[in-house]
Amino acid sequence: MAHFAKIEDNIVTDIVVISNDEIKDADGNESEEIGVNFLKNAFGQDTVWKQTSYNNSIRKNYAMIGGTYDAGRDAFIANKNYASWVLNEETCQWEAPVPMPEDHETNPYRWDEENKQWVELFPVGDEPDLGEKP
Repeated sequence: MAHFAKIEDNIVTDIVVISNDEIKDADGNESEEIGVNFLKNAFGQDTVWKQTSYNNSIRKNYAMIGGTYDAGRDAFIANKNYASWVLNEETCQWEAPVPMPEDHETNPYRWDEENKQWVELFPVGDEPDLGEKP
């Protein structure tokens, strides 16, 4: 399946999924241009479409409704969740100004925007009671 984002004033307003067969040329090669033409025929010639990919193989990130398309970077960029976060120019993803603690894979954290720091959700001795184990 091929995924395309509808762009209006650099904002992603819709995401449409079409069959890969609809974006193939006469030789069986997939073409974004063919997909865009297919969508323009379906939704109007004045619409703007860009292909997006779940595995981030094109345009840096998968498009999100409400996110932006940056033509200069040819990238989809999600909305900025926190004022202090900065855009990583290489990945086009928002990053905290402080790296997440190294043990984040085993201990959950949340971002505290007021104090500009990561806060452990369940500090040692304050773990949630999940009930008795069988």
